[in-house]
Amino acid sequence: MTTEAHGGLVLFFVAARGPALASEQDALDLIGATYGTQTDVLVVPAERFAPQFFDLATRQAGLFFQKLQNYRLRLVILGDVSGHVARSKALRDFVTETNRTGHHLFAADREAMLAGLGGRG
Repeated sequence: MTTEAHGGLVLFFVAARGPALASEQDALDLIGATYGTQTDVLVVPAERFAPQFFDLATRQAGLFFQKLQNYRLRLVILGDVSGHVARSKALRDFVTETNRTGHHLFAADREAMLAGLGGRG
């Protein structure tokens, strides 16, 4: 895990390899890993999430996002989620709305992530 500054934000990059993430406890574990780093944004590779995370009926994504929001952290899911989005209109709408509001972000690549974050705090 590394940190990087961008546009007045501190980004905390979660390793691409590791256990699958989905639960509120996983969110808390990531939050704990950021202590002492002044992190504003957690950047998590899309492939780190368990497949059921992208099934909105499980509520895992919403609970994960909410836990981060409670701790005033933003989340970027970095990578290709197009396969999940293609299978679910609800997820497609969730990704679109998430990116529209701009607090959390789904970004296909680093360039899209940096553009999406802009300088927003």
